[in-house]
Amino acid sequence: MAHAKNHDYHILPPSIWPLLSAVGAFTMLFGAALWMKDMGSMMFFGGLIVVLYCMYGWWGDMVHEGQVGDHTPVVRIGLRYGFILFIMSEVMFFSAWFWTFFKHALYPMGPESPLVDGVWPPAGIETFDPWHLPLINTVVLLLSGVTLTWAHHALVHENNRRDVVNGLILTVILGISFTVLQGIEYSHAAFGLAGNIYGASFFMATGFHGLHVIIGTIFLAVCLLRVMKGHFTPERHVGFEAAAWYWHFVDVVWLFLFTAIYVWGS
Repeated sequence: MAHAKNHDYHILPPSIWPLLSAVGAFTMLFGAALWMKDMGSMMFFGGLIVVLYCMYGWWGDMVHEGQVGDHTPVVRIGLRYGFILFIMSEVMFFSAWFWTFFKHALYPMGPESPLVDGVWPPAGIETFDPWHLPLINTVVLLLSGVTLTWAHHALVHENNRRDVVNGLILTVILGISFTVLQGIEYSHAAFGLAGNIYGASFFMATGFHGLHVIIGTIFLAVCLLRVMKGHFTPERHVGFEAAAWYWHFVDVVWLFLFTAIYVWGS
């Protein structure tokens, strides 16, 4: 047959998602700039709605492709490589925030800077005690990594759906707990985002990590729903694997944040 498929690759049909996603992202970021200039927030939220719609639709299409058999072994390898590259880009993203923190911590600006260095943390900044809420959050995230590994092992090596579901439920609960505890921590901060370099570095680094925890929690919750629907098998579970890689990456970033910013930086 002239149109018979004689290869293992998945040739995608024409899709509106890339263009619509680009338009939504541009609108959202341009709207954010206007919002920061006190020119209204409607454009930002309009773009955000478009982006969320594209995420739902595009990823929904990918789930459907996987269920109908379009994700062959060759395609799954490509998906894994793509996600590894994405995580590498995330490593570079967080490297920027660590860079600015270490730069200002090692060479703090003083009143006569750059001739005379100042002190770190800056005078008047009361830092968090790392051995209270930050330590509890560290334990919570480490436990979430354990429960996720349990769920992954139960799927890949045992095909035990019950343990996969239980492990994911515990991981999602721990992820939500981390977010709540970090919100409580922020409410007790003796410094703000604006007006000092310590607060700016602290909130940008830990805040973006918190955003990644929220995204990862949603990622794992979707995987939980898919497990309940019977989507994953020991041989075909790229979506679950990607979520696990992402979550372990978030765990490792937090360990560096806790060590560098909460313990050493204080």
